[in-house]
Amino acid sequence: MDSRLVERMESRARAVRTRAAIQKWNYRQRHLAGGVWFRLRRILADARAAYAIPDEEARRLLGEGYRLEEPGGDVEPGKMLLFVDESRLSAVPGLRAIPVGLGPEFLAASAVALVAFDDAAHGRATRQESCEFRHRRGR
Repeated sequence: MDSRLVERMESRARAVRTRAAIQKWNYRQRHLAGGVWFRLRRILADARAAYAIPDEEARRLLGEGYRLEEPGGDVEPGKMLLFVDESRLSAVPGLRAIPVGLGPEFLAASAVALVAFDDAAHGRATRQESCEFRHRRGR
């Protein structure tokens, strides 16, 4: 058999194996993640700004009554996601603005403070109830 033909066949076999590995990874991310990516996108849809904050500041905010958003604990490694008043954020040391989205800065941050479009209501109770309802229904 011609060596060029063998090389082409081996190249095609590698391409097929690569596509199969990518499809397997995509399936695992979409179907075995329990909808965490959708819930993260839903939380981020309500945020007009995002800030990476130190973990100790996130714990301090929790002590002040701000609460964790559910999807943060469902990813690995876990994240502390909090909706915080913009006025309160001005006093947080180590604050670093990051893009609102599932980009590398967001995924690398262990604690993220989000500012809601509606500062008065934060939309937290409605969103939390909505997430809990979908979670109970298995979505």
